[in-house]
Amino acid sequence: MAKSIKPHLALSLGLALAACGAQAPLQPLASNERPVAPYGEVDKPDAEQLLELPTLAAPERSVELRRRSEERADDPFDLPPD
Repeated sequence: MAKSIKPHLALSLGLALAACGAQAPLQPLASNERPVAPYGEVDKPDAEQLLELPTLAAPERSVELRRRSEERADDPFDLPPD
């Protein structure tokens, strides 16, 4: 009987922990200040601006599907091992 209680206890504990997440916007703690303003800017960034990824961190994918076989161009860096 004890074996069947452990999975249910673990599942209910996991669900309880997942349900206690905050739903409010992010705010800095009272003891912490926001980071300094970037050079040349007057305003400090808010939480939403700090969470945005720069374009270089998450670039857009440009995948062009091949519709037919094509010969590969010669790669000068594709050298045999020494």
